[in-house]
Amino acid sequence: MERIDRMEHLDRHLVDELAQVARETIREELREQTRKQRRTAMLYAASGALALYAGAAVAVALCLALGLGLPHWAAALITAAVLGVAAYLTRNAAKPRTAPRGEVHGRLAGSAPSSAPAGSPGPQYPPMPPVAPDVRLPEQGGAPRARGVDPGDPHPRG
Repeated sequence: MERIDRMEHLDRHLVDELAQVARETIREELREQTRKQRRTAMLYAASGALALYAGAAVAVALCLALGLGLPHWAAALITAAVLGVAAYLTRNAAKPRTAPRGEVHGRLAGSAPSSAPAGSPGPQYPPMPPVAPDVRLPEQGGAPRARGVDPGDPHPRG
């Protein structure tokens, strides 16, 4: 019995030591990854700041160029309008695209699938069957469907 107790003590000691080594190894690996990510984030931040200053220099240059033929206040106003339009377009480009109400998978609910060629813009989806495969129509002896429910709609409302 004494030998078994001694072996259990050695096993526990070995397990504790292995767990400590594993923790230290993981901790060191995470430190190294964090260090790399911090460096990358600092470089991105510096790049953004430099781009901001470059944009300001372009705006000043545009204002000075317009100021050669116009009063300075008009040149500043035109430059501000150009920057405002650029900001608006950039914001719209960054917005997530949302489908109009009633659109399901790139097409209006209940409409026929698009027969556009594969290279055309927009998502291409395989055509949906007119009736779900496991639904029997009333003329086939099944229960009638509710009015206004699209059988291809994955989330019917009604």
